Amino acid sequence: MRISYNKLWHLLLDKKMNKRLLAKMANVSDSTLTKLSKDKSVNTDILVRICTALQCELWDIMELLPNDANNINAD
Repeated sequence: MRISYNKLWHLLLDKKMNKRLLAKMANVSDSTLTKLSKDKSVNTDILVRICTALQCELWDIMELLPNDANNINAD
């Protein structure tokens, strides 16, 4: 499974917010925003701060997706 934060970016658009404002409201760094934009893992505390700032739930900003067939590790 892999993480996708596409829901977060759509939510920002719906709320007419940009990433800079989100960073300020949720007290997250530019490097954290970069990780999120690349669908990398971030600390749960950061996700909670983002949800608090946006008044939403975790499932409103992220989702788990199946790995692509090319990315599945064979054991």
